[in-house]
Amino acid sequence: MKELKKELLLEERSLDELSKDQQRLVAALEQSLPNAYAPYSHFPVSAALLLANGNIITGTNQENAAYPSGLCAERVALFHKGHQYPDMEIVRMAVTVGKEIETFPFPCGACLQVMAEFQHRQTAPIEVMMYHRHKKIALLAVGVEQLLPFAFIKEHLGKT
Repeated sequence: MKELKKELLLEERSLDELSKDQQRLVAALEQSLPNAYAPYSHFPVSAALLLANGNIITGTNQENAAYPSGLCAERVALFHKGHQYPDMEIVRMAVTVGKEIETFPFPCGACLQVMAEFQHRQTAPIEVMMYHRHKKIALLAVGVEQLLPFAFIKEHLGKT
């Protein structure tokens, strides 16, 4: 039997320890959070992307009475970026939730897969920051693979 191991590296920082760009993303998260539409889950989520040109794009979750028809904040922000800035790289991405929770606001598996696809299309890893707004601390991952180590990528499809 052969074992395959991957080590994950996450770093915790207080709000004061975050860089100016990371703090800009936190401010963008807070500003966009009221735009979340979460009448069913009561779990508002905000996401923000810092692009290589300095622009920040935000997104919030948008629920629907037909649950599968809603969309997570991360994918709202990423798909907006893909449409408006298709060739601009993402430097970092941040996520927070409006509800008080004990754990960090990790993206769901579907969002992680989309994040992995966006990262795969660029030359540098995306820093992912999960911001716990009630504790004023962030958990940082350099590269989506720190959160989804075995992402499905286009090379898995083989030649088409």
